[in-house]
Amino acid sequence: MELYVFNPDADMALGNNEENYMAPATIRRMAEDLALLPVWYARPGSGILAPSAYNADYLKRMQQLFRLDVHLVTEPELPDYADVRVMPWGWNPAIRKRMLKGGVLERNLPTPDALDKYRMKAARSNALAFRALFYSNKIDYTCGDGCCLVEADGGTTAISPDIIGRYKEGCVFKSLWSGSGKGLCWCRHGFTKNVSDWCSRALKENGGFVMEPIFDKVEDFAMEFYSDGRGKLLFVGYSRFVTDDKGAYRGNILTSDEQVEEWIQQYVPFEAFVRIRNMMQKALETSYATSYMGFLGVDMMVCRQKEGHPYAINPHVEINLRMNMGIVSHVLSDHFIVPGGEGRFSIDCFPTHEALMERHEQDAQSYPLVVKDGRVVSGYLPLVPVTPKSRYRAFVCVTAAE
Repeated sequence: MELYVFNPDADMALGNNEENYMAPATIRRMAEDLALLPVWYARPGSGILAPSAYNADYLKRMQQLFRLDVHLVTEPELPDYADVRVMPWGWNPAIRKRMLKGGVLERNLPTPDALDKYRMKAARSNALAFRALFYSNKIDYTCGDGCCLVEADGGTTAISPDIIGRYKEGCVFKSLWSGSGKGLCWCRHGFTKNVSDWCSRALKENGGFVMEPIFDKVEDFAMEFYSDGRGKLLFVGYSRFVTDDKGAYRGNILTSDEQVEEWIQQYVPFEAFVRIRNMMQKALETSYATSYMGFLGVDMMVCRQKEGHPYAINPHVEINLRMNMGIVSHVLSDHFIVPGGEGRFSIDCFPTHEALMERHEQDAQSYPLVVKDGRVVSGYLPLVPVTPKSRYRAFVCVTAAE
């Protein structure tokens, strides 16, 4: 049996790399509020690690509406599931220790050595090799040059302001281990003290960071893949997502692969798009197909160009070597939304439970849920229960297909 665990601190814990890592209180709140999110992407017959309070009643209601062949497993019940295959959002030493302490057999968990190797493969700096590959092969309709890895030199934890001189439009610094738009430092107005301090911390804590120009982004999207760990890497589909002006993830657009392929052609020819996808798949297979098993997503951008083609694709913004919201939105579109239906999948955070509950009730009234044959036709569907403690919610809001 597979046991799914939603641990949204996966990237932060991987950066910390300590088995006793404790996430900030807000992230722990998110993990508890959204613990049931895996019910929507777990394989049939799987267990979902979550408290039974509120979650059990919610799951029962959802199973009356949708084909959800999953069941709850609480933390005290873990010894009864010692021989499960754990499927976390992402691996790190802290989640390994939590599962081991809970009663899962050690042979079913990755070894510390395997986690060390995984950590290096999951670092943001690995995307630089893919940039070099696309650049050296002169793949048409692509962009993304000018990125580099800044490493600590002999223990030095300061960098010269001169290093950003070549980035006329500004630049962004990225932590080696973080995702979903986290761990970014934007340098739009010169090398300020805040920027300098951020760089010093990154050099001291992680030994380096990635630096890249600020691209003239038009749209965000991703290509999703699955590696079987035995040499095959499969293309799963596309996802479109939305970020704020600081690059933080705000949600996904619910759409089919066919709709994405039609949408992208307003920017680049379809043949060029397929060529980019095929090359990325081949490169990922070479890098990960025998050393990693699980989903992975490659974040990409459509960017405006000052020279050459009006638009190009930056095909290697970030490689997420773990489960990701793009996969969740793709599964939702494929299995739980009526064909042709459009909408959005979002994760929201509220300052208080009262504010969340007010918005939740308002959306439920404004967008009444319509479900037919196990698929959402239209309306608002909370993907996790909203409880008296909740400050986070995950939901879809669907508009009826024309």
